[in-house]
Amino acid sequence: MAGKIILCRCEDVTASDVARALATGYSDLEEVKRYTGFGTGPCQAKECLRAVALAIARATGRPPGEIPPFTSRPPLAPTELKYFVK
Repeated sequence: MAGKIILCRCEDVTASDVARALATGYSDLEEVKRYTGFGTGPCQAKECLRAVALAIARATGRPPGEIPPFTSRPPLAPTELKYFVK
């Protein structure tokens, strides 16, 4: 297969990045997220969570249903949109 396979477009995390995280010893979504940064972009893993979980399942031989999701940490208090607009 030629080229890189991007699993998280927001943070440009590739399949080889996930494989490197697993080879380093990280084995669950939370650890791979912290190592690669996937799921921390604008989509907050809405686009990439499934792809990364499946990549971990394939690499570890575990069923996808046995891979728990990572901890979601929403902002402490929402910020009103008016503070972002000039």
